[in-house]
Amino acid sequence: MSNTILPTGGLRLANSPWSAEIEVKIQFYDLDPMDIVWHGNYVKYLEDARCALLDQIDYNYTTMKESGYAWPIIEMNLRYVQPAVFGQRVRVRAAIVEWEHRLRIDYLLSDAHSGQRLTRATTSQVAVRIDTRDMCFVSPPVLWHKLGLTPPTP
Repeated sequence: MSNTILPTGGLRLANSPWSAEIEVKIQFYDLDPMDIVWHGNYVKYLEDARCALLDQIDYNYTTMKESGYAWPIIEMNLRYVQPAVFGQRVRVRAAIVEWEHRLRIDYLLSDAHSGQRLTRATTSQVAVRIDTRDMCFVSPPVLWHKLGLTPPTP
């Protein structure tokens, strides 16, 4: 899979200042017997875009761990509109749309050439303290700082 971080643009998700876009070329090994991308492989594309987004705000999984928090995905929703096919170039855009109590990222997968919408998705992650495994009900200050925001005072 060839991933390239691209400048954001084209189809918009939310009006979010935190977004990243990658391009994926659909490979043969991602296809199902119907010659379209098997639905489970879209999760890989979301992960690649999410990693590019987290790198962009300097809060990737290594940095999360170093900050004392794990951020497991607790919910994922995908809506398939059109199938992706072998050789097709797909843009995967990820944008942070919520951060106060959870990290919610919206995704848009579109054909890189025509801009046609293929899939929309959302993931939700929550902060969990690594030392106690307690779930946080408010996102920790480190996320707010990575987003360039002032965390709320307790």
